[in-house]
Amino acid sequence: MTKLSHSVSPYSVRRLQAVSAAQLGELAGVLKDCVDGGASVGFMHPLEREAATAFWASVASAVDRGERALLVAEDTLGICATAQLVLKLPQNQPHRADLAKVLVHRRARRQGLGAALVRAAEATARDCGKDLLVLDTVTGGDAQRLYERLGWVRAGDIPRYALMPSGEYCSTTYYYRDLGQSG
Repeated sequence: MTKLSHSVSPYSVRRLQAVSAAQLGELAGVLKDCVDGGASVGFMHPLEREAATAFWASVASAVDRGERALLVAEDTLGICATAQLVLKLPQNQPHRADLAKVLVHRRARRQGLGAALVRAAEATARDCGKDLLVLDTVTGGDAQRLYERLGWVRAGDIPRYALMPSGEYCSTTYYYRDLGQSG
């Protein structure tokens, strides 16, 4: 496990090179909490614990294969936030990665963890030889304000792109970050 220089007291942010069974459970808890709280992150409510664990097991396999970078933030109770970089993209896109599943447990929100994870993801992307990042987020949500505050560039919106966990449509906004142009 690599320790990154980013930390928000009393939290620490680090990259996991492998995921233990205990960490799978903690990650599943973060995902379930986010979906239970109404976050549109690819899952519908109610999210069963087994489905959340299966998702993270697939992520762990991708981490093992070097296809994803997994960042976590931890507090005294364990993993409370996470972000992923999808590193394995088509052959004609070796210079970029997708930032995905930036999730913060409700117990740890409004304490700078989202920003710390995004900055750690940007640093990790550079370490992995990537100089362009892309992400999508719910239009008008808290995450959108975070990305704009951190200097991500809005590329556009797609109406009715996905469903909220409760079933209503939501629009998605795409952003990019040119790491060759940013500090």
